[in-house]
Amino acid sequence: MNNLEDILASSKDFKSYAQAYIEHLFDVLQNLDKEALLNFEREIELVKESGTRMFIAGNGGSSATASHITNDFGMLNQKGQKLTGKPFKLIALTDNMPIITAIANDFGYDDIFSRQLELNYQPGDSLLVISASGNSENLVRAATFVKNKGGKVYGFLGFDGGKLHTMCDVSIIAKTAKGEYGPVEDVHMILDHLFYSWFHHKTFRNAN
Repeated sequence: MNNLEDILASSKDFKSYAQAYIEHLFDVLQNLDKEALLNFEREIELVKESGTRMFIAGNGGSSATASHITNDFGMLNQKGQKLTGKPFKLIALTDNMPIITAIANDFGYDDIFSRQLELNYQPGDSLLVISASGNSENLVRAATFVKNKGGKVYGFLGFDGGKLHTMCDVSIIAKTAKGEYGPVEDVHMILDHLFYSWFHHKTFRNAN
């Protein structure tokens, strides 16, 4: 079995489905490109040390993941302990609903991220796009804007990576059959906690 349709079709009850889903998710995690993981860890370290900002964008469930990542790394800066090194500056382009709806209403949904970047992007800033398909037009436009400014684009992607895979300096792809949004979004949240826990350790291991 290699996709959710097979798993669902062969599961006789919820218990067997849950076990098969977990095993499938484990397989997707095992198949992540380990070199891409290392490269992204290095890149986010460079973002931190340079004092530049990483903008994060996604749609639907990926929008929630963008906000969650920003929350986690923001709280890493607020733990009430002595920081070692510089803080992370991560900004979710998904969090300001008034500006998102204004842009969508006046210019169109495809511009909700790129127009925010036009207002806020500074030289050296970067962008993390989170997308299962890798083909969302508003993310492609945001990535195009940053690339045209000479900035770096990173991706947490799914399926085959889509258009965004070719635009990213580093992309981590949760490879599944197309349409398997659940496992892809699961992996993206695990990536958040993987990198957050590692940088929490690096930040505070010498603080006390």
